Amino acid sequence: MPRLAVATAAVLATAAGLAATPAAAKPAPATAGAVGRVFMVNPVQSSGDESLTDAKDAASAVPASAYAQVALRNLDGSGYLSGRWAVVRSETGAPAYSPSGSFTFTRDDDRFEQVMAYFWVNEAQEYLQGLGFGSELPGANDRAQPVRINQWGADNSFFTDKKDEIRFGKGGVDDAEDAEVIVHEYGHAVHEAQVPGFGASAEAGAIGEAFGDYLAVAVGAAADAKYGWTARTPEACVADWDSTGYTAGPVHCLRRLDTGKVYGDKVGEVHADGEIWSQALYDVRKALGARTADRIIVNAQFSFAPDTSFSAAALATVDTARRMYGASAADTVRKAFAARQIPGL
Repeated sequence: MPRLAVATAAVLATAAGLAATPAAAKPAPATAGAVGRVFMVNPVQSSGDESLTDAKDAASAVPASAYAQVALRNLDGSGYLSGRWAVVRSETGAPAYSPSGSFTFTRDDDRFEQVMAYFWVNEAQEYLQGLGFGSELPGANDRAQPVRINQWGADNSFFTDKKDEIRFGKGGVDDAEDAEVIVHEYGHAVHEAQVPGFGASAEAGAIGEAFGDYLAVAVGAAADAKYGWTARTPEACVADWDSTGYTAGPVHCLRRLDTGKVYGDKVGEVHADGEIWSQALYDVRKALGARTADRIIVNAQFSFAPDTSFSAAALATVDTARRMYGASAADTVRKAFAARQIPGL
C-alpha cells in the first residue's frame, strides 16, 4: 500500500525562508490530549433544522451548537492529521498542522474538512475494533487509511482501489463536512480490504453502496450514544446535510435504509438497488441489536466473492449468523433477506 508523504515542520519552515530549529530543541508535537472541532455527525441531524443551506461555506450558515470539541486519538506525533487509522492530505490550501494538538476550526476554513475526515475515519475503525475486528475477529481495514480532500474539485467523493485511497470532493456542501458521507466511503475501503476487487458485478456493487450507507448510520448512532449527542432527524436517513444541495425536501436524505424496496424493484443502478440490501441489514439490526447484527454483517463479508450476487451474499450472511450465534439468529437474518424477496432465501 503506498503511504502518503507528510512534510515535517522543519521542511515547512525552511520553505518559508525561516531558519529551522535544531531537532534537539524542537518541542514534540502533541498526541495525547489533541483536540479538534467537528460536526456532531452533521448539522441537520443534530439540530433537526431541514432549512439549513451551504451559503457558500459561510460559518454563519450553521449554528454553533452543531459543533463539538472531540479528542483526536491515535495521532502519530507529526503535528499533522496523520495517525494509526487515517492519513489526511488536502489540496485546498495549507495542511492542518498544530504542534500543540489543537485543531479547532469552523466550516469556512478548509482545515475543518481535514479534521472531520481524520476524526470520522478514526471513529469508524475504532467502532469496528470495538466489535472485535482486529482482535477476536480478523481485522477489517485495520491500517492507516489514506484520505485526500478535493482531489477533483467536484461535488463527488469515492474510494479508489488503485491507490486504496478515499477522495472527498467540494461543491455545494463540501462532502467531508458530513460524517455519513465520510463513513460511507470508508465502508468501500473496508469491503476492499476484506475482499480485494469487491464490486465486480452489478449486485456486488449495490451491496457495496448499501454497506457504506449502513455503516454510516451505525457509526453515527454509536457516536451519538458515546458522546451524548442528540439526533433529531430519522435514523434511516443518510447524509442529511450533504443532500440539502440536491434534494427537494422537506426531509433531506441522500438515501434511506427503510424504503421497503424488494428484489423486484431493481433498476440496474447500484445506489438505487443498494436500498434493497441496506433495508435487510437495517432490519437485522433492529431485530438482533446493533452489536450482534454488526458483528454478523461485517464478518460475513469476508466470505463474499468480488462479484457476489444478492442471493449468495445473503446465504453467506445467514451461515455466518448460525456459526456465530446459533439457529435462532440465523433464522432472523434469513427472514430479513426473505422479506426483500431475494432469491434462494
